[in-house]
Amino acid sequence: MADVRPFRALRYDEAKAGSLKTLVAPPYDVISDVQRQEYLARSPYNVVHLTLPDSEDAAGRAFVDWQRDGALVRDEEPAFWLLAQEYVGPDGVRRTRNGIVASLRAEPYDRGVVLPHERTHRGPKEGRLRLLRAVGAQLEPIFLLYDGPALELPDRPPDLEVEGARLWRVPDAPDFSQTQLLIADGHHRYETALAFADEGGSPYLMVVLVPSRQEGLTIFPTHRVVERLGGVNGSEPVAGVGDALAQLEELPRDRPAVALYRDGETRVLKGAEPELDAAFVESFQPEGISYTPQVEEAVAAVDSGRAQAAFLLRAPTIEQVRAVAERGETMPQKSTYFFPKLTSGLLFHPLD
Repeated sequence: MADVRPFRALRYDEAKAGSLKTLVAPPYDVISDVQRQEYLARSPYNVVHLTLPDSEDAAGRAFVDWQRDGALVRDEEPAFWLLAQEYVGPDGVRRTRNGIVASLRAEPYDRGVVLPHERTHRGPKEGRLRLLRAVGAQLEPIFLLYDGPALELPDRPPDLEVEGARLWRVPDAPDFSQTQLLIADGHHRYETALAFADEGGSPYLMVVLVPSRQEGLTIFPTHRVVERLGGVNGSEPVAGVGDALAQLEELPRDRPAVALYRDGETRVLKGAEPELDAAFVESFQPEGISYTPQVEEAVAAVDSGRAQAAFLLRAPTIEQVRAVAERGETMPQKSTYFFPKLTSGLLFHPLD
């Protein structure tokens, strides 16, 4: 049973901290070093001072100081929050995705309450655990899916609004007690919450529960840019990248297929065994992999000589992601790109 609760959120007082535009940021794991410096310079209260601090102790001190100074204030009563994010995807289409912000008790995966779909790495989890100990709060929400229709938005102005995100405080939420949840984004932070609970800390974390049956829920592909790649036997070159991508979309999903861009030529490679496109790429043993959701960026990396080749993938479907999770399997890193990322800094979840 999923233990989903309202919580007393801690949030910015704009009268003290300044405009939300100067305070919010993307999740910690998509911010480059250059972007980090830009966010830190926006405001002494920008959330990146907490999520990507100079040290965990510095984040802990800042979190206490901000509350003492009145930059962060605590809601008197627990509540759920309804979140709507308006966005334009990499495909140029404008959409709105909504979900419920709540407190969720982290349960080990073997209980079947929450399912993962991607592999994690020890290093990021160790860093997040040190930060969680120092701050004593969940600073960023993780993104989970459940089977349900789109949520109805309130017919009133939002309580918070910034950069396409709108939040309404609401007293109630759907009944999740019999609902199985799937992690879309935030595997490292979820497993960090489990580790924190194992050492005696609070098992609760801040989540956004997103219904899967809504037009605004989209997955985009994450393409692979590789520094070194051995010989690849396969098909004849096609007319160009655009033609290859069109061919990929017409191929059935029961077998993997990717486009390989190399030496100014594009080929469509097809697999014989059922597996995901991202797993199929791994069979070629590429070395020095980096990731991008932009086809143009992947191609430019090859054309400039910064990479030897690029694998261009199709986005997995939600059904494929759920099927992998229900089989107890995991997908290769960066197999899914749920767009947009959740905004950090709108709400904080103290663990007291």
